[in-house]
Amino acid sequence: MSLPLVIRPEAENDLLAARDWYDQQRFGLGDDFTAEITVNLDRLAAMPRLGQIVWEDIRASRLRRFPYVVYYRALSDRVEILAVLHGRRDSSAWKARS
Repeated sequence: MSLPLVIRPEAENDLLAARDWYDQQRFGLGDDFTAEITVNLDRLAAMPRLGQIVWEDIRASRLRRFPYVVYYRALSDRVEILAVLHGRRDSSAWKARS
């Protein structure tokens, strides 16, 4: 049974900005990014404890094709997406959102 996903507005902005950037690089690449994010989020909803704990109760899940990391919290009733950031970005950037 999958848990519902709650994507915080900041994380939604992260997703939109990344998709837009990839769209500017090559036609259709933004769609590829969105498809991979969807697979990753579906996997987290089905197996919320999949990601590695990176700080307190915050977990991280890396995308396979793109250099992005999904930071999230696995709660008993939902999976809360806090941030979707480039893997080379300062990893503490998401801490302010927790």
